Amino acid sequence: MSRAVCPGSFDPIHNGHIEIISRASRLFDDVIVAVSTNYAKKYRFDVEERMEFCAQGLAHLPNVRMLPLGGGLLADFCAEHGANALVKGLRSGLDFDYELPMSTMNRHLADVDTVFLPTATEFAHLSSSLLKEVASLGGDIRPFVPDVVRERLLQ
Repeated sequence: MSRAVCPGSFDPIHNGHIEIISRASRLFDDVIVAVSTNYAKKYRFDVEERMEFCAQGLAHLPNVRMLPLGGGLLADFCAEHGANALVKGLRSGLDFDYELPMSTMNRHLADVDTVFLPTATEFAHLSSSLLKEVASLGGDIRPFVPDVVRERLLQ
């Protein structure tokens, strides 16, 4: 069985994330969405809320499940869960430049390969930070996030 991990903070999940995870679910038998917590970062939503947003936004994908990823190494998480691949979405060359050294380190630490998937062009401009800012200023983010996320951001 092939198993991949799609890691991220997903604060909150958006349609760009969902598109990449949907494609990963076609490539692998089992996909774990690893919802990370970096204790040096300030999150808008706690890990339980972020996992619930992911669960609702990805409910249509039967081979996808969510697990929290604590502050440990992603390579250790992959080894612990028997994952042989990581899946990362790329919006631009900047993302690739950022992700490549981590990919090499994860392969060194846990013999896990990273599969890079270019995001669909309609989502290439999205980031969770940008969507939170647009929502806070009254902009319409409906085309870019699951309803549960939009409703929560409007609260």
